[in-house]
Amino acid sequence: MTDTTQNPEAARWNYHPDGPVGLNPLFNWPPRPAAVLKWYSGAWLQLTSLTLCLVLAVTAYVFFFPALETMKSFAPGWMFRIWLLNMVPQILVAGSLHWWLYMRKGQGMYTKFDRRDLTRSNGTFTFRNQVWDNIWWTLGSAMSVATVYQWIIFWAMANGYVPTVTWASAPVWFVIWLALIPMWSGLHFYWVHRLEHHPRLYKHVHAVHHRNVNTGPWSGISNHWYENLLYFTTYFIHLIVPSHPLHLLFHAYFQQVSPVLSHSGFEKLRARETDAARAGDFFHQLHHRYFECNYGTSEIPFDKWFGTYHDGSAEATTRTRAFKKQMYT
Repeated sequence: MTDTTQNPEAARWNYHPDGPVGLNPLFNWPPRPAAVLKWYSGAWLQLTSLTLCLVLAVTAYVFFFPALETMKSFAPGWMFRIWLLNMVPQILVAGSLHWWLYMRKGQGMYTKFDRRDLTRSNGTFTFRNQVWDNIWWTLGSAMSVATVYQWIIFWAMANGYVPTVTWASAPVWFVIWLALIPMWSGLHFYWVHRLEHHPRLYKHVHAVHHRNVNTGPWSGISNHWYENLLYFTTYFIHLIVPSHPLHLLFHAYFQQVSPVLSHSGFEKLRARETDAARAGDFFHQLHHRYFECNYGTSEIPFDKWFGTYHDGSAEATTRTRAFKKQMYT
């Protein structure tokens, strides 16, 4: 934990990670190959949101995914199964994390960013309750839009309307595209997110998500209908880039389940006095508290390039508040 005498910003948090918030060293100059290797091995070779989403995608494809040829026409059977493949993991991951962190309080305040608990009896939220609000917008809005978009893409794949690929035909591209999906997601998210912070869109649309200044597992994709219509357009890359259904499944879980962990409010998950997995994302937690910073992800440093990077320091908070004041006056 950061020493508050060295960084006054740390005093505003229950838990503040040491040092500046990290960014992907792939874009550093001069190159730092050892740092890049450490970054990607930490993301792909440990228990993280990436590896969880990959396991979910492979499991869904091998055991539950309908045969692609059955998707040549829109039929209730396969469409319902795709809906279940979205709903069930979302409920299991978000529900279990919420139970462990906020109901059972299984690790107390250990690595919890914000000192506050989730909000109850507050008219800002639907049903006057943050958790029920988040569940409604996640399962009602986000899952509906995500599922419809996936129906369209799987139908297009089945009918040969879009370029597809198989492991047998192009194993190298299969793996490369799988690894690039998080980077594409970060690129798409940054620009869509910047658009949503236009004052008019923010007020009427994105504010639904930003009710969650103190986030929890159900906050991840608790978005307005219009925001979800934009957010999930990231899937349409599979109408252009040769893809396999497994690519879309991984992409879907990365967009839908990964935010459960990044919004969990805790940097690490702890079991039996041992750090078991990486969870929360302080980079994005800063965005929820200060709004006009860290619009993207740490995967591509757009915020550093465009001057909206908050590194977790008090100086960055001062700069962000000045930028926000300028935006809204």
